Amino acid sequence: MRIVLIGPPGAGKGTQARVLAGLLAVPAVSSGDLFRVEVRQGTELGRLVRRHTDTGELVPDELTTTVVTRRLGQPDAADGFLLDGFPRTVRQAELLAESLAGDGTALDAVIALGLPDDEIVRRLTGRRMCPACGTTVHLVFSPPRVANRCDGCGGGLVRRADDGEETVLRRLAVHSAQTVPLLRWYADRQLLCHVDGSGTVPEVSERMSAALAAVRR
Repeated sequence: MRIVLIGPPGAGKGTQARVLAGLLAVPAVSSGDLFRVEVRQGTELGRLVRRHTDTGELVPDELTTTVVTRRLGQPDAADGFLLDGFPRTVRQAELLAESLAGDGTALDAVIALGLPDDEIVRRLTGRRMCPACGTTVHLVFSPPRVANRCDGCGGGLVRRADDGEETVLRRLAVHSAQTVPLLRWYADRQLLCHVDGSGTVPEVSERMSAALAAVRR
């Protein structure tokens, strides 16, 4: 299956993408991860991406789509994929559809993972990470054994700069402005499935699996 997963920051897209991709035996493809690989490897695409990100600009739709579709052209994605974090705009959705049509394929479904803003704020503002080893915990859902200390290496835990409440609310506003027209675009093409993102990881995964089962029927 060829699936797009859309949702606000903090809704658990990354976790659910990995779970669902494993169940479907397809690669989970994250545009953010692809950008980091291109930049780290110093490719021409990576240099173009960095030219925008270093100045705080959004990576242009055409460049973003080029990076993603090049990944989708690899052998492990021939029979399907799960896209996480792409497309983010209607223009990206149009470019993706054109690229897939050129290969004689198309998306099977777009899953919109929903979660109330107050729950997202609670999830993100409670996150803490260890700068030393990269471990992430949550003060409510997965608290460290020793307050403010990483269970793995004993390093001090910090809050990421983009997990402050004001920043989270700003990110949600940007996401909403981008996503509403994108969801409408996919709904018009009868590809959109809404899934409740609240609850435990297994509960949400079960809802997503049920939504895809309905699509297959």
